[in-house]
Amino acid sequence: MFATKAASMLLRRSAASSASSSARAATASLRNGFANNMRFMSSDDDVATFDLTGSFETYHLETQPNNTIDMTKEELLGHFELMYTMRRMEITCDNEYKARAIRGFCHLYDGQEAVATGINAAFDPEDSWITSYRCHCTALARGGSVESVLGELFGNVDGQTKGKGGSMHFYNKAHNFFGGQGIVGAQVPVGLGLAFANHYNATPGKPMQVAIACYGDGAANQGQIWESANMASLWNLPMIFCIENNHYGMGTSMDRHSSHSDYYKMGNHIPGVRIDGMNILAVKEGMRFVKDYVGNGNGPMYVEMMTYRYHGHSMSDPGTTYRNREEIALTRSTRDPLEFVKRTLIDAGFADAEQIKETEKRIRKDVAAQVKNAKASPKPTIEPHLFQYVYTTDGGKEQNEFPPHIRMPDFNKSKFY
Repeated sequence: MFATKAASMLLRRSAASSASSSARAATASLRNGFANNMRFMSSDDDVATFDLTGSFETYHLETQPNNTIDMTKEELLGHFELMYTMRRMEITCDNEYKARAIRGFCHLYDGQEAVATGINAAFDPEDSWITSYRCHCTALARGGSVESVLGELFGNVDGQTKGKGGSMHFYNKAHNFFGGQGIVGAQVPVGLGLAFANHYNATPGKPMQVAIACYGDGAANQGQIWESANMASLWNLPMIFCIENNHYGMGTSMDRHSSHSDYYKMGNHIPGVRIDGMNILAVKEGMRFVKDYVGNGNGPMYVEMMTYRYHGHSMSDPGTTYRNREEIALTRSTRDPLEFVKRTLIDAGFADAEQIKETEKRIRKDVAAQVKNAKASPKPTIEPHLFQYVYTTDGGKEQNEFPPHIRMPDFNKSKFY
């Protein structure tokens, strides 16, 4: 079973005394939880069956996700390749930020890769997705590329939002990815609007496309989320409230910032499910269940993903002042989502250690090449880029027409230019 609330609290308290018996107890609990989280059951040459017993907890539900999942070799290898690409991309972002090639805010996702990958695997391309400012990997999963993500972080015109959005404002309407929201929790009311649109546009008698808004445990008690939950329930909308619980709201542990830390129960009468967010198989099966429930007109659902971030809240946060290095190392060694997939591939006979190393080598090379291409992209210029995409093309104005009331800066008089 994944780390319980008590175990995670023990782990955080170990920051005060890394050699304490409580730290050792937490270590044992997390290791046992990771080991029991997935058991390989059987396979043939193409398909393997895995046991997910203990990966889910439910609230106000008469049914729950299946305790087994079938996975083909191609599916599991595809999930690993996407997750490893996410990890290498975020490590590259860390290095480029420290080299000052990336400026401004930068929130990294390494450690949480199984969440975005599992949701994407369970969803249809037509389902709507909006998330927080920790959005690089979601943008990658939802139709992006390393080159478009890094290009955006570099502020270049070939970035996913043409160098105008930066780290917190990715967007890809063609793939129904709506951000990237820079304000804590503000994506949830927008996600509610997406759910309303999906409900409005649904074909009678057929399942609806769903909408998901992902946010962290630090945002979970905001008023706008309660208001959105009320409307979603009142109107029976296909809305998923997904809390990516990485245990810290910025630098404050969840037992210090929330009086109610069973987040999947926060919807009052709205049902909920808690999922092991470090296990790609559990996330995929859990979100399949949630999508089926919500899309078939049963109303909204709360989902809590139990996960962990390796970096600090942002690049300005070392991440070790409110937790110790032992805690981070413990999670890496016992619950890392990538190591989990590697071991799963080997246990199922889908790949051996040498094949996995070759795959990693190929992905590292590809990421490096895409980063090089992203750096070669030019910066946006005032003409024509500044006002592109401000106005619609069918409203009687050209997209790049300069409004007469806008006074452009005189760069010759600016000592900062």
